Amino acid sequence: MLNVGEIVQTVKSLIETRIDLVKNEIQDQMLGIVSRVVLLMAMGVLFLLAFLFFSLALAFLLSTYFGSPFMGFLIVGFLYIVFLLILYLFRDSLSIQNKVQVGMKSFIFRKSEEKKEDDEQGA
Repeated sequence: MLNVGEIVQTVKSLIETRIDLVKNEIQDQMLGIVSRVVLLMAMGVLFLLAFLFFSLALAFLLSTYFGSPFMGFLIVGFLYIVFLLILYLFRDSLSIQNKVQVGMKSFIFRKSEEKKEDDEQGA
């Protein structure tokens, strides 16, 4: 017959193993999220650098076209102000906010959602 002490010890080891599995799963998910956030930040920085250089190129091109060293920069600056105004006017648009939220969630939490779907299909 089984000893009560052995049963208690087995249950304790099972619980400790389950806790370790949950800890490892949480660590894996956090590392995945952090790595995707770092990747997103790096992509943002590179996008901003490319945007800066294309803006300067456009400003110089327009300056050459209009024959004035400052006119191209004024036009590019004006375009940015118009774009900023458009964003300001649509700042409360729920559809734009929802699209941004869905895009960010799908990029950052993509792997954990795929794993959940795989787990649900396997069960």
